[in-house]
Amino acid sequence: MRRRLLLAALPALTCQTTRAQAPAAVEDAPRQAMGPVATMHPALHLVGDSTMADKPLDPPQPERGWGQLLRERLKEPQRLVNHAVNGRSGKSFRAEGRWAHLLAQLQPGDHVLIQFGHNDQKREDAKRFADADTTYKDQLRQFVTEARARGASALLATSIVRRKFDEQGRLTQTLGGYPDATRDVARELQVPLLDLNHATQGWVQGLGPEPSKPMFMWVEPGTWPTVPAGRRDDTHLSEAGARAVAGLAADQLKAMRHPLADWLQ
Repeated sequence: MRRRLLLAALPALTCQTTRAQAPAAVEDAPRQAMGPVATMHPALHLVGDSTMADKPLDPPQPERGWGQLLRERLKEPQRLVNHAVNGRSGKSFRAEGRWAHLLAQLQPGDHVLIQFGHNDQKREDAKRFADADTTYKDQLRQFVTEARARGASALLATSIVRRKFDEQGRLTQTLGGYPDATRDVARELQVPLLDLNHATQGWVQGLGPEPSKPMFMWVEPGTWPTVPAGRRDDTHLSEAGARAVAGLAADQLKAMRHPLADWLQ
């Protein structure tokens, strides 16, 4: 009699176990969908926009983010976790829960490199715009403070330039006060700064109007199946351009003798 009672209870116990395990699986799905997850620590987390973000490789396409190509520079590429996403500003990155996703996996000894500015200046878009002298600075301060509170080190990067030349062949600054705002917060909070705006200004100006085109998304019609009509884009980087900017970032890490320099090949 006792054995029959135990056997009858087994299905109920099995159902209870299944129900208890299900929420964990459901929770894991949005965590993965929100962005990448570090597989080893310490890790280097990248936070930013399309100029930094990973681009899909299948099907093949010509665009790359400089953060994507920074992996090539690392002795252990798997330590780089690229959270950067196309079209995001500091405001929208946080509002979408992407920053919370990063914080949830952050561990002491990790590094967080933050680059915004391109989309933050879009005044017509309330979901992304942040005034350079006020809200944008506050957002950077909050990113840095929250990363440090979890035992991670923060780095800031100024936005890379757009390829915009005037009639005299001089590169034009299109990012307003955002690079200076980033520099100000870096000084204020004593945060290591990668001044990629300054570095890419010299790089693109040195190349000149025509030779700089292949560094950006200047794609001739019919050359890429994924961009059949071609493209003339002075903001986003080609593979060669992203590789060059990744090199500029690596050079600055070495020049400032940042601990991440030891991660470089």
